[in-house]
Amino acid sequence: MKIILFIIIFIFISTPGFAQVYKWVDDKGVVHFTDDVTKIPDRYRPKTDKIGMPKEKSETKIEGVPSSKRKEDAYKDQLGRGEEYWKNRVAEWKSKLRMAQEKMDDTRIKYNELTEKFNDSKSSAERNQLRRERDQVKQEIDQYKSQIEEAKAMLEKKIPEESEIYKANREWIK
Repeated sequence: MKIILFIIIFIFISTPGFAQVYKWVDDKGVVHFTDDVTKIPDRYRPKTDKIGMPKEKSETKIEGVPSSKRKEDAYKDQLGRGEEYWKNRVAEWKSKLRMAQEKMDDTRIKYNELTEKFNDSKSSAERNQLRRERDQVKQEIDQYKSQIEEAKAMLEKKIPEESEIYKANREWIK
């Protein structure tokens, strides 16, 4: 009987505790959670979101910037990565594609020069040497082709699919 009385008194005396949880994203795109606002570095506090209170959500207040622009700037994908991450990722693969294409073009020119030398050569020893060199250059061309295919696949298929999975803004990957 005493236990039941104690439980009833405890239930009525205790007050519900509502802890506020804060979410912030650092420069590397890592999402952090804390219940103590003082643990958030000062430079990240303006971009902090309150979590747990359905009607309260902190919003960054930037004077002179329309609220629609603030929402775009504040929007992150499901992993907390923003526009800069996605644009950098696309730029990296575009750069890889461009480099592979340039190298393949240079290697193709070299291959054509070797072919001309091979066709002009009368010596069988020289022709054998040129054939080996040309075969090596052909292997390089094949490597650059596979690099180009990989970069195109990333830009045209994998990055768009990943952005869709993580709910990133489609404009960020154009």
